[in-house]
Amino acid sequence: MHPFHLAFSVTDLEATRQFYIGKLGCAQGRESVGKWLDFSLFGHQMSAHLRAEAPVTSSGAVDGDSVPIPHFGVVLDIASFDQLAAKLDADADTDWEMRPKRRMVGEPGEQATMFVRDPSGNCLEFKAFADKAALFAS
Repeated sequence: MHPFHLAFSVTDLEATRQFYIGKLGCAQGRESVGKWLDFSLFGHQMSAHLRAEAPVTSSGAVDGDSVPIPHFGVVLDIASFDQLAAKLDADADTDWEMRPKRRMVGEPGEQATMFVRDPSGNCLEFKAFADKAALFAS
């Protein structure tokens, strides 16, 4: 699979660095001091660009849960998901939108999911499928 690139806005570059690199363990890439910061989110190129305004979000319904729109994230394997969930759960400062849970249990597309917000209010979803082959199952 090829890595994707996502450029998104943040309101504080240092808080962004602390969250993605310090808290999530992302590797830092290039940066333009005071303007933008690149990092690797599980192998995907992310570019956080400084903007004065916070992102605007709404919500949608998925399997009976209200989920933030827009959001972005990564599909992990179950072991990596559980490890990240434990790490985030142990940090009292984690801004949970939805704590780790399993959804669609016993159905095609069974998955673990969790949502957190970064310091700028961007919402990230981390998920893991019981069967990786079901990622695009219909």
